[in-house]
Amino acid sequence: MSEIKKTEAVVLSKLNYGDSSLIVTLFTKEQGKISAIVKGARSPKSKTSLKIDPLNYIEIVYYNKESRDLQIISSADLMEYYPSIKSDLDKLKFAQSVLELVKNLTVEHEQHVRLFNGIIRIFELLETSNERLNVIFARFFMFFLEEIGYRVHLVDCSVCGKKDLLDKNLSYNFAVGLLCEDCKTNYAESFALNQELFNCLVSLRTSKNLDDIGSQTVDNTLIFMEKYLKYHVADFKGIQSLQLFK
Repeated sequence: MSEIKKTEAVVLSKLNYGDSSLIVTLFTKEQGKISAIVKGARSPKSKTSLKIDPLNYIEIVYYNKESRDLQIISSADLMEYYPSIKSDLDKLKFAQSVLELVKNLTVEHEQHVRLFNGIIRIFELLETSNERLNVIFARFFMFFLEEIGYRVHLVDCSVCGKKDLLDKNLSYNFAVGLLCEDCKTNYAESFALNQELFNCLVSLRTSKNLDDIGSQTVDNTLIFMEKYLKYHVADFKGIQSLQLFK
């Protein structure tokens, strides 16, 4: 028997189905990622299709049945649609990258309120903040890795335990972890971490100001995190949205 539920959600993607329906993937506050069908959404009289659009922050009422692959949405109300993001290709690139990560790397029906709030927060920042866009996304990417269980080790050398590694030229082996100047010669290098790059990664983790760090270094942290995730998740092929919008 179906249960009627109401929840906030972010629209990750939508696909036309049949003559007038939509199949959508949502990240909800109550149940994490779900797939659902919106019957008749594309009919001329329906206003639902515009509300259930990728990036939109909505509130839905739906019929939930655990044994069913597609839940049935009965109504949707628009809470925010982020017009500034949708009219700016640079902002859209990073927003779509958020949707891509969440859609591809989260499991269905697993509540994750902290991640849901983080998605809403980055969209708010992309919409209104004056901070550099790549910094906003890099902060989210670091947060996302931690939330899905792939926290980047940055506290001490993974081999000898040496701390106080700021202002050092370090190395990272994706299988072993962070390597200090003494230990890095004994392991294959997955990614070289110069002083500025390591300081940038630490600043992303601790929400420190990045005004003194160059944009190329911030971009290099994105490359590092993408390669790190590729190593740990076999099916992850990189963030396609970052390439499509170049």
